[in-house]
Amino acid sequence: MADHNNSADKPRVDVDVPDLPVIVHAQYVKDFSFENPNAPTVLRPSKARPEMDINILLDASRIPDDQNPDLYESALTLSIKATREGQVVFICEIIYAALISIKNAPPERINPILYVDVPAMIFPFARQLVATATAAGGIPPLYLNPIDFRGMYLSQKREQKQPVEVSGAA
Repeated sequence: MADHNNSADKPRVDVDVPDLPVIVHAQYVKDFSFENPNAPTVLRPSKARPEMDINILLDASRIPDDQNPDLYESALTLSIKATREGQVVFICEIIYAALISIKNAPPERINPILYVDVPAMIFPFARQLVATATAAGGIPPLYLNPIDFRGMYLSQKREQKQPVEVSGAA
């Protein structure tokens, strides 16, 4: 029997992905803390599920640089506190950031890049560090669910009653 699995037999699908005018110079941990204050007591088996309090903060700023006027830092802060039966299981906080240049982007596109595109790009790295820290703390690794940074950005804009300008945001 002949194998008819060549690309000519498959329909072509074109996907229009807008170019992201970003150059990533570095990604880095700015701050990282993991506390396991009630170990080993909270590491004992329990049928009670921990309650999770997860907060996300985004921050961005222009970095003064005479050689590169398009230099920015975009930072993602994840603060996580888990409690079970009134006891703190763990507290984890990470500030993970990227140093980037934004080239040839219209001004209305800068904030969506800094608060949507770059956080979406660096979140998996922060997520992995949280999972590794919780596992090293004797707790099953915490794999955070994906975050809708675009939805967060749009919600914030609506709350501030500002015009929304993210038509090109991914």
